[in-house]
This record gives sequence, C-alpha cells and structure tokens, in this order.
Amino acid sequence: MFADEPTIQALNLLGMRATSVGNHEFDNGRIELLRQAKGGCANSPRPDKACKYGPHEGAKFSYLAANVIDTRTNQPLLPAYIIAEVKGVKVAFIGTVLQATPELVAAGGIGGLQFIDEAQAVNRLLPQLRAQGATVFVVLIHQGGHTKASYDQQYCTDLEGDIVDVVKRIDPAVRLVVSGHSHNGYLCRVDGKLVTQAEKFGHMLSRIALVVDRQTGAVVDVSARNVVVEPDRHAGVPQVDALLASVRARSSTELDKPVARLAVPSLSKNLMPEADESPLGQMVADAILASGRKWGAQIAFTNSGGVRTHLEAGKGNVASVAQVQAVLPFGNEIVVMNLTGAQIVALLQAQWDGSEADKRGLLQVSEGFSYAWDTRQPKGRRIVRESVKLHGVPLDDAASYRVAVYNFLAEGNDGFVTFRAGSNQAPTGVRDVDSLRSYLQRLEQDNKPAGTFGAVPRIVRIK
Repeated sequence: MFADEPTIQALNLLGMRATSVGNHEFDNGRIELLRQAKGGCANSPRPDKACKYGPHEGAKFSYLAANVIDTRTNQPLLPAYIIAEVKGVKVAFIGTVLQATPELVAAGGIGGLQFIDEAQAVNRLLPQLRAQGATVFVVLIHQGGHTKASYDQQYCTDLEGDIVDVVKRIDPAVRLVVSGHSHNGYLCRVDGKLVTQAEKFGHMLSRIALVVDRQTGAVVDVSARNVVVEPDRHAGVPQVDALLASVRARSSTELDKPVARLAVPSLSKNLMPEADESPLGQMVADAILASGRKWGAQIAFTNSGGVRTHLEAGKGNVASVAQVQAVLPFGNEIVVMNLTGAQIVALLQAQWDGSEADKRGLLQVSEGFSYAWDTRQPKGRRIVRESVKLHGVPLDDAASYRVAVYNFLAEGNDGFVTFRAGSNQAPTGVRDVDSLRSYLQRLEQDNKPAGTFGAVPRIVRIK
C-alpha cells in the first residue's frame, strides 16, 4: 500500500544494521530498490504508492549484495559488505542473493545487472577484508535449504537444497552463514560451518554467539538457538508501536473500500460434506487459474492451509479489501510452470506422504480438473489413475501441462516437493490477494457473483 516504506522505517527504529538483498527486493526493479535504500520519491515505478505515507528518508541499515554486479561499472550495485567492531574484534558481514534471481523476477527491471556465483563473490573479498583488519567473517545469504530436523534442533547434518553446494565452496575462514529464501527454521552444520535460518515473517529469532580468541582473532566456537517470538512476553518499542498505530489508521480507509458483491453472506473455508474441498478453496484455485492464463496456465492448485479464514461480506453482501485480505494474508506470488501428466499424478499421490500429511489437507483444484482417490488403498497408490482428467480428458503421462500455484508451493513447501521439479517456471508478479480481488470483480461484472452456483466437488472420495 505504501511501497514498503513503513516497513523500512520500522527496521530503522529497531536498529537493523545490515541485511542481504533477497530476490523480492528486485521485484520492482533496480531503480525502486535503490530508491528504497537511499530515500527520495523520484523515478519510482510505483508512483501511486511511493511517498504516499510521507517523505521517505531511506534505509539507515545496509543492503548488501556482493554478487550483484553493475555491468557498466563492473562494481557491485550495492555495498558488498560492512565491517563492525564488536568488543574490539572486527567482524565482516558479507551479503549475497541467490544467483538464480534473474529466473525469479521480471527481466525488464534488472537490465545491466549480473548475478554471479555466491561463493566466488564471497571468497574473492576475503583478502580485502583481512587488509582492513577483519578476522571474523559472516555471510548473510538469501538462499536456503530444507531439512527434516525441527527448527530448534542443535545441529542437523541433513540440510538439502541449493545452499549446501554454495556453503561447501565458501572459504573455511567463514564459520557462520545466515540464510533465508526457503522460509524454514533450522540450525545445521555443513563442512564445519554453522548454517542458520529463522523461518519467516519475524516470528522467530536466531540468537547466535561467536567465541573469538582475542590474540589471534580466530573464531573458536559458533553456537545458535532458534527462539520463537512471543509478543506478550516482551515490551514494545514505543516508537515502533506509534508507527504501527499510525500505519493502521492510515490503512483503514483503503481497507474499508468495497471489492465486489457476493451472492451469499459468506464463502466458507470449511470442507463440504463428504468432500475434501471447500467452496472458498475452489474459488481461490479458480482465481489463480484466471490470473495465470496469460502465462498459459491450464490447471491451478492451492494449499488448504493458505486459505486462512472464510470470506465474509458486509452490508449488501459486499466484501471489502480487508475481508479479502484476511483470506489470503501472505502476499504470495503466482508462479506458472510446466509439469508432465506423470508428475501431476505423483504430486497428487504425495498428498498423504509425511507425518503431517493428514493434517494439512488435500490441495484445492481449479475448474476443469478432477480426479478420484480410494481411501482403501495404501499411501502412494490412492489416486485412481484413469480418473485424473482435464476438461474430461484423461491426463497423458508424457504430455506437458502449464500449472499455476503460489510461490509457497512452487518452492516445495507443505511437503509438495514435486513442484520444485517444474520446468519453465515463470513468476507472474501477481499477488494472491490481487488475483482473488480481480476474480471476484470479474464474476460480479459478468452478473455471476461469487456463490451464485453451489460448489460441486471436483475430487471424488471412494470409500
């Protein structure tokens, strides 16, 4: 709503010192990233949002990007590192973003930028940092992995994902890597390095301790704990509390605006009787499909847990911006990819895999897609293969289909790792709530407001 500027203000007030950039910092292109970092209002690609909250002074912390090179100058677009002196020890913080960022953001916004190998970018800086007296090196990397270990297990050794190869190639002088991107909580050891991640949305802290020999400057030990933040146990920061209250007040006018009229007072997220779908889950999947059609989407899936609450309507059955936002509060982006028929069937079979499978619910599916599953069959064999159809035609194992999902699923979360194998992945830049809002408005314009027709199961359960 305000081009992320209140968030940057809050981080300034909280004393943020440094952060690596992530791929989403490039969602609106290099010009907007530099404006957000340095301040000002000019040349923003979001003129309807930039500086609408007030003058933007920029970030008082450092955005770091050692591996993002401006090809015109052959220099990093942003600072590669900062050196902080802590208790007489110089600690260098080096920031990198995942090298695959160009595959995740619109090409038009990152022209003239080169995203080089993360480990190489880090390693080539070490002589320069040593020359400045740094003896401790910490990498802040926007890349992540996955592990079966719990978020607070000290310490896992089964970390998987792209980050593992990067960490293995980083110079052994680096003993600590703080990671992100995959939205997981973990504390793992990889080749003598501690690799941490504190999930997402600020609900967890990684509290990290370094023990350093003052005489040699060498790191003797690195330890960490992942701690869940419990707001009621901690006093607020008065300036941040005041900012939050102000933002809420300013937002209320926008949030109260009408989106669309529904045919019913409420669309439920509860499962239909004897079915594995909810009316609202189907609606959200249909909205994803509608938004993804520009990128060739034929099928859409959404996870049941991503639909957070019923879609309630106000007076005259009109849903507001806030009511739609409550349904999809995460700000996920729609990603369209290619999956073969065989991969889609494997994906459906995997809905019952894992200890939490029966709790997470089945994927909600879009219009035109249908299948049956047999409760009497063991995991891995429950899908009735000949029943998996698109517009009444059985899926061909060898054929390729364009599938639209939120980036949460595209990254393999909720255990749906098959999505990671999708080819030709195209981030659309379309947010979840914007997709639903547009779809509800289109239904109303077509004189078929949401809820006009009763939901009919697309997934048949055989007992």
